[in-house]
Amino acid sequence: MSEQAATGGSNLLLELDDIHTYYGSIHALKGISLNVGEGEIVTLIGANGAGKSTTLRSVNGLNHPRRGTIRFRGEDITTKPAHEIVKMGVSQSPEGRHVFPRMSVHENLEMGAYHRDKRKPEYKEDLERVFTLFPRLKERESQKAGTLSGGEQQMLAMGRALMARPSLLLLDEPSMGLAPIFVERIFEIVVEINRQGTPVLLVEQNALMALDVATRGYVMETGHIALEGPAGELKTNEQVRKTYLGED
Repeated sequence: MSEQAATGGSNLLLELDDIHTYYGSIHALKGISLNVGEGEIVTLIGANGAGKSTTLRSVNGLNHPRRGTIRFRGEDITTKPAHEIVKMGVSQSPEGRHVFPRMSVHENLEMGAYHRDKRKPEYKEDLERVFTLFPRLKERESQKAGTLSGGEQQMLAMGRALMARPSLLLLDEPSMGLAPIFVERIFEIVVEINRQGTPVLLVEQNALMALDVATRGYVMETGHIALEGPAGELKTNEQVRKTYLGED
């Protein structure tokens, strides 16, 4: 995969300005500011507990910030409920997949499109898009999701998020716990999703792979942004190489 798999757009899609998010009295995000432009893959990397997933939860309406502003296409979504944010065009594939194990692959994909009219041709078009991106899901369309492998469940979680027809796809740790062959395939699909026109905000422990596919990146440390810049520059940054890429 190329070092820079997508080209950043000049039009801002998502903007976070001085976001402070708490879990009870715990100050998880301490003034986060970042943005995602049209056409981009933007990645957040950092150690466990740095605040990466909390950033996504702040965007998708599951953890509303106490301070700061989040704008999507220029509209303030800081306090909007999660279901409204999905309808506006922000969809997430969560950490840990969270597929519905007793439901079939097809039924899981339907859940991703719960707010859409399934009689419209766009619904069938998106279903075919998912099956084209993930042929294994087509092969297992009637199979219960709980019987799929970890890699297949990850594909299903991503496909379910795409069924919302998002203008922005949030991916939380898509490679976690997967065999190397699945990791490579998942990142290839992330690039393809972006190439087809969907911007991506990617949270990922595998910093090297994330920076390989991203346009830009942000390095998070204990609730704040420590570094930011083009992905290629972050890959050559001495601090990033030592701390996140395992290089001396």
